[in-house]
Amino acid sequence: MNNYITYCGFVAIIGRSNVGKSTLINQLLGEKISITSRKFKTTRQCITGIYTEGKYQIIYLDTPGLDLKHHNTSLIHQNLSANFLIDKTIKDVDLIIFVVDSIIWTINDEAILNKLSSNKTPLILAINKIDNVQNKINLLPYIQFISKKRNFFEIVPISAKKGKNINSILEIIKKKLPKHNHLYSKEYITTCSERFIASEIIREKLMRFLGEEIPYESSVEIENFTIINGNYNINGTILVKNNNQKKIIIGHKGNKIKTISKEARLEMEKIFKTKTCLYLWIKTYPYLIS
Repeated sequence: MNNYITYCGFVAIIGRSNVGKSTLINQLLGEKISITSRKFKTTRQCITGIYTEGKYQIIYLDTPGLDLKHHNTSLIHQNLSANFLIDKTIKDVDLIIFVVDSIIWTINDEAILNKLSSNKTPLILAINKIDNVQNKINLLPYIQFISKKRNFFEIVPISAKKGKNINSILEIIKKKLPKHNHLYSKEYITTCSERFIASEIIREKLMRFLGEEIPYESSVEIENFTIINGNYNINGTILVKNNNQKKIIIGHKGNKIKTISKEARLEMEKIFKTKTCLYLWIKTYPYLIS
């Protein structure tokens, strides 16, 4: 008879845009599954990451960020989608990690905390980017200020980028996991398909190398994803609204799209652990809504 007790549970990671949620989930997993950038609304869908260590299995849900100060039609649409996804995600989780940006408290943080007011799920407050706090003496008064807003299960200052106090969060999570059989084999690190991950990598490189030049409405579709003799052949299409946006992505003599394609391919080879051939096309689609 097997008396080995296992623990398994769901942990949602929420917060406003650009507080470092995706960086945090990548650090917690020890693998990159969620794309990161400084650009607003990097994460558009809920990304699932799976961490298994001995008797523990943690299923992380990385959610899109909320930002109430953006008012154009596309971003309002994205905020409504994010609201829906967050409400759906936090409904049945065992623990929530609420990520904030250093000692900056905004109306968006307040709105998210209000959203959680009726939720009884244990809530960890992760104060991220503490490496950016020049005067650490300001950290304690901020923690005292924020702790009056809610009875947090734990408040943990972290630096997701530098990996500071990530293990502290991991140990806290383990203590709150319910006894349950593992839902996935230990080889799994995400429920996202490789096709989806490929499209996200391309989108990340677009944002990284084009900055504010790339419009929010741009999207990426994987037209073909085949495996031949263990190597990946991927055809991707970047959809933009007009020819001007297309020219920006192509760049002078095609230098931008070449750089984006090369960096995306190298990232895919690192994540997929195999040789990858990547071919990118850019198409205009005037009715595009991200």
